[in-house]
Amino acid sequence: MGKYDTLKIENQLCFPLYAASREIIKRYKPHLDKLDLTYTQYITMMVIWEKRSISVKELGEVLFLDSGTLTPVLKKLEAKGYITRHRSEKDERVLIVSVTDEGTRLRDEALTVPQAVGRCVRLGKDEADALYKLLYTLINTMEEE
Repeated sequence: MGKYDTLKIENQLCFPLYAASREIIKRYKPHLDKLDLTYTQYITMMVIWEKRSISVKELGEVLFLDSGTLTPVLKKLEAKGYITRHRSEKDERVLIVSVTDEGTRLRDEALTVPQAVGRCVRLGKDEADALYKLLYTLINTMEEE
């Protein structure tokens, strides 16, 4: 192994993850454009649709996003009328995000997105399940340096 082999792109685990992520998000774009959502707004709405109401802190933990990234996303979703943000009655330091009726209607429009993007991914169910588990194992075993 040469001195610079660790710097070769083909020796990087991060590169195929990065490239695959970009390719998948690119496949989402035309579908999300119809909904006037970015990918980050879409995944945020997915969690809010499921939870109906969630603290910003919990939302960030689910999405692996910090508040600096999440705050502008939430402001845009609120401006579009899909969510509301309000302080918790139990603890005013906690900011709660809730889905609106308009946001719930958007959920119905988004129903076709996962299947449409899924048709672009040429993996069998077993392969997709294995990849999903492996990626979450990777995420959950990462350590801060």
